[in-house]
Amino acid sequence: MTFPDPVQLAVPAFIIAMMLEMFMIRAGVRGGQRGQYEWRDTGTSLAMGFGNTMVAVLVGGGIVASMRWLAGFALFDIPLVWWVVPLCFVAEDFAYYWFHRTAHRVRWFWASHIIHHSSQHYNLSTALRQTWTGWLSLSFVFRMPLLLLGFPVEMVLFCAGLNLVYQFFIHTEVIDKLPFGMEGWLNSPSHHRVHHGTNPQYLDRNYGGVFIVWDRMFGTFEPEVEKPRYGIIHNLASFNPLWVAVHEWTGIARDAGRARSVGGLFRAVLGPPGAVSGETSDTIRAASASSGVRPAAVPAE
Repeated sequence: MTFPDPVQLAVPAFIIAMMLEMFMIRAGVRGGQRGQYEWRDTGTSLAMGFGNTMVAVLVGGGIVASMRWLAGFALFDIPLVWWVVPLCFVAEDFAYYWFHRTAHRVRWFWASHIIHHSSQHYNLSTALRQTWTGWLSLSFVFRMPLLLLGFPVEMVLFCAGLNLVYQFFIHTEVIDKLPFGMEGWLNSPSHHRVHHGTNPQYLDRNYGGVFIVWDRMFGTFEPEVEKPRYGIIHNLASFNPLWVAVHEWTGIARDAGRARSVGGLFRAVLGPPGAVSGETSDTIRAASASSGVRPAAVPAE
């Protein structure tokens, strides 16, 4: 049994959907107001997506080779047949939830993932704003347990591609809510807008990839009750793709160099984002709750 690359197959649909969304935003389809489309921001997102693809070409072979090596230690011999694919898909999304949650709670992983959140706009092009340094932060290790269980490497990669394709289409504001009760169990544009919001109550919420049930199970779900403010706590005053790609790594190096204790070094590298400055998502949310005021994101420095 062979598996195609879902992302490559979906590229034409990505392009058509982005063009349609541009038209709908400019026409003000949702909310009755003519929307704005920041072309410089979109250009940065496209550049980040292109860079991510080039990095995958350079390091992808090594990652797949390490996955095949690890698969040799599998606990079970799961067959490469079609009826296993749904099981692998659900398991892969569960692994993605824990990767995504860790990527927001541990600065080392956040240094790669922050790229995806660096846009102050939210449209389909934002989905293409991907990291160049995922290999450095070792984000691929979160799928390794699937291989140890015995899921074939080709199947895991296929399901990961399907997950990525699905998530592309939830990065939009032109869709309000999903019909037929799907909001209760699927990740949706509404749920993912919350995830990209810097509103205090939205910080570090809705980590699910395809299924939002993981967030409901583990207490990280938050509904969309007010319009999100997109970006990061300290927004970047730059559309330079290179700076977008490395700015948090430079912050880690700076804070690690200033550390005066083992605890300080730990906070700088492996603590939650904002631990050094005291502006973690938990402290921001607590301050907002105690004051009754919901502050906007901190302006760019």
